[in-house]
Amino acid sequence: MTSTSTEHSAPADDHEFAAWLADRAGEVLLEVRGRGLEGRELKDAGDAAAQDLIAGLLAEHRPDDAVLSEEAEDDKARLQADRVWIIDPLDGTREFSEPPRDDWAVHVALWERGELTVGAVAQPALGETFTTAAPPVVPPSTADRPRIAVSRSRPPRFVEEMAQEMGAELVPMGSAGVKVLSVVRDVSDAYVHAGGQYQWDNAAPVAVARAAGLHCSRVDGSPLVYNEEDTSLPDLIVCRPELAEQIVDFVRRNGTD
Repeated sequence: MTSTSTEHSAPADDHEFAAWLADRAGEVLLEVRGRGLEGRELKDAGDAAAQDLIAGLLAEHRPDDAVLSEEAEDDKARLQADRVWIIDPLDGTREFSEPPRDDWAVHVALWERGELTVGAVAQPALGETFTTAAPPVVPPSTADRPRIAVSRSRPPRFVEEMAQEMGAELVPMGSAGVKVLSVVRDVSDAYVHAGGQYQWDNAAPVAVARAAGLHCSRVDGSPLVYNEEDTSLPDLIVCRPELAEQIVDFVRRNGTD
């Protein structure tokens, strides 16, 4: 993984700190995955272990910051805070519980005064962490036609229709963060989603994707806004910039039903 800090040395820089948090949580999750647990027991153990680690390290090293986590009660004090960590300790719990699948992730983002400023997404089973500390460079597309990342279990119908119009290929995979990063990694060229997500599902991946120069927006082209009172953030587009206008135009003409 990318973090270079020693095990007990928390970086002062927020970008490096986010990557360090994601790396540490990833190490714990790999350890949990190796215990021989299965199914719901493995899912619950992973969620709890990663949440406990990240919450503890944030309390120790960033005690004045607010936190919004999938695995903790929403403290509305964050709405008056200048700095809010938005975390998903284990994104892709289903995939995590199905070794040797690697399409699950740890998300750590920092929101400051209206904007995402920091992000780190660890894919522990790949041994990789993508971070705004060293924004990834998106390589030129190696595909003959656009590739759109979709849920492996419930691909949206409108995305299937969009793919037909664009002459695109659908690429099924797990975790929301993994789908976003698939665009960064040239595994896909776009991730288009509508039908339900929360701020923690995409804050960290979006921060990394933006830093890499990708287009990130709601499906209607409007901005993604974080640290809102309603934690729902139901739709998004992350894609190579040259595909954004075509995708947004399709949604405006056809909707997402």
